[in-house]
Formats: sequence, structure tokens, C-alpha cells
Amino acid sequence: MRILLATVFNYPHTGGLSTHMTTLKAGLEQLGHEVETLSFSDLPYYKQQFFAKGPSFFMNRMAPGKGILLGHKLRSGMLRDMIKKKHEDKPYDIVNAQDIYATFAALETPVPTVTTVHGYMTYEAISRGSIKTESVEARVLQAKEKEAYEKTRQIITVDFRIRDYVKDLAAAEGIRVHNFIDVDQFRPQTERKQELRQKYGFAEDDHIVFIPRRLTKKNGVIYPAKALPKIQQQFPKTRLIYAGSGEEEAGLRTICEKNGTLSTVHFLGDIPHDLMKDYYAMSDITMVPSVHSEGVEEATSISALEAMGSGVPVIASKVGGLKEIVQHGENGLLVEEKDDDQIAEAVCELLRDHDFGQRLAVQARVKIEEEYSHISAATKYAAIYESVLSKVST
Repeated sequence: MRILLATVFNYPHTGGLSTHMTTLKAGLEQLGHEVETLSFSDLPYYKQQFFAKGPSFFMNRMAPGKGILLGHKLRSGMLRDMIKKKHEDKPYDIVNAQDIYATFAALETPVPTVTTVHGYMTYEAISRGSIKTESVEARVLQAKEKEAYEKTRQIITVDFRIRDYVKDLAAAEGIRVHNFIDVDQFRPQTERKQELRQKYGFAEDDHIVFIPRRLTKKNGVIYPAKALPKIQQQFPKTRLIYAGSGEEEAGLRTICEKNGTLSTVHFLGDIPHDLMKDYYAMSDITMVPSVHSEGVEEATSISALEAMGSGVPVIASKVGGLKEIVQHGENGLLVEEKDDDQIAEAVCELLRDHDFGQRLAVQARVKIEEEYSHISAATKYAAIYESVLSKVST
């Protein structure tokens, strides 16, 4: 099959959607399919600025919240035109849209379209402050979600909760294919731990807690920072490393300044996905401290899967899809959301008992190999595409 993975957002970028596209593409290609990606990033820079970002920015200044709707609509139209042109040059068999506005773009072309739903678009926009709760903009965006889910030929969701959300909103049946990773790319590299610490400027005896999360409210990134003083009472050489950017960064820095830990907290910002392997390998613990926020729950976190595949003990919040992949005390530790005391206790437990952490890490790797391989997921996606195409041709 000739397959297009499409999004109105930038690609590549920091975040699960981008990682999903990259890994799915690799898996499908290993199965012999021809796969292309198309995104907002493929537009010429002047078009991005003058025909989408600029109008959206000015609309938001005049009427907060309306800019996001305008921006999505403009991006969708430009993506539609790109899909049409590329399809005319060399036809696609199917488009797998990665968001609702990419769905609308693809539906205006002759190519059969399926949609992967990664989250709760309206609630996520509310959570990050892009639109207000119960505003006209929130109602419009949710109506667009409903329309996209009703019109696409097949919905694929990354966890059961999102599948249920789509069914409740649009009476549409989704197929759940949970998130996945390249198990060959994200594998244990404990022998490189000290080499990588030296490379990135960390000491051999530092206790490194890695938090590979965008700095947004739903990711709960403030809670490890709140827990850090308690951890450092027992393990003074503990350091936090955040990989990601977002609207919570200023507040996070303020917390660290107030509790006197800023010098031991490192903000990497957005880093290439390729570098993530190094940071997993040099860390003692990876933390995924997600929280409920404006109706948004963590899906099957790709960051958690990557850490588990990399042989690093994982501490995660007991929310959403994290509960599906982490079994407390077997392949990781679960803590209550927003509970910095439990976070501190869990970190100290793993730092005190290295053997326990390694047992968790070994079991986590086994689970990833058995259940979360990108080849297994790509096989499921290909079967869905073929099923849709068989119905189109009859």
C-alpha cells in the first residue's frame, strides 16, 4: 500500500503524536509498505507565517480563543491542497489523519481516510489555556471533533478511554491500537551510563531523575519539583532533568527558586527524539507524573514505554493509560496524582534499593517486547487500512 500519515501540526516536533508518526512509518515500511508524511512543516515558511500563524495570532488578540479555530481551519485548507497535489502526482491508497483538521483536509480529496485519535482535542485546548471552559469556541471545537469522527471511514484510538470518549461524543466505533515503540531503538544501554554522564556534564554519583514531558498542566510536571527537597534530604545529589517545553515552565522555575533547588534542576527544552535514548540510558529513574486536567487523562504514554524499553525503572501517576502499562511493584511504581510525598517516597525507595529497581526494569523490558512492538502495531494498522479499502472497492 501507498500510505500517507498527515497532520495539521508541525512534524517532527516534541510530543507523542510526532513520535507515533515516526515509529508507525518505520514499522509499516519494514512490512513493505510505502509511507509518506505530510504536515504544516512542509509548507513554505512564508505561507506558515502569513497565511496561518499571523492571522491566528491577530484574531486571538482581538478575540481570545477564536484564533485557534481560525488557525486550524487555515492549516486544514493548506494541507488539503498539498494532499491533492501529491495524490495527483503519485496516488495514495489511504490517508491516516492524525488529528481532526487533517481529517477534514483528507476528506476533501479522493483518498479514503481513517483517523487516529490521540487525545481529547477540546479538553486539551482548555487545559493548556487556548480556549475557555464552556465558551463558544469550546462548543465549536467539540462540534468539529464530533463531525470528524462521524465522517471518517474508521477511527483508531490509542487507548480504551479515548475510544469510549469518541463513542459517547459521536456514536462512532473506534478500534483501539495502543501506543508502541521501536523496541530495537529503545533498549537497555546500562554499559553506556557513565560515558553518557561524562558527555552531558553529570557526575558519576549523581542521582538522575529524568522527566521526558512537555511542560503542560496535564503532565503534572510541577510535582517532581515539589518533591525534590524531600528527596534531597536523603539523597542530596539528586537532580531532575526535564526534556520538553510548554506553558508551565515559568511556574516550574518559580517553584524551584522558592525551594532552593533550581541549581539541581535542568531544563533541556525540546530535544531531538534521537537524543532521548541517551538521557534514558544515563538516568537512574524516569518519571511520568501526569494528572487529570480539564477532563484530560494521559493515554498510553510513549515516554513511559520508551523508558520501560530502555531498562530504566519508571515511576508513574495512577491515571489513564499509565495504569494499563505499569503494574505497581512488578514493572514499575505507581503513585497517586499530585502527591509529591508519594513521589518522594517512591524515588527514595528506588535509590535505596538498586536491585529492586533493576528487577522492575527487567520485567518492564519483557512487557515492552511482548506487547508494545512497533512491528506488531504496524501489522494491526495495515490490517485496518486493508479492511477499509476492501469496503471502498465493493
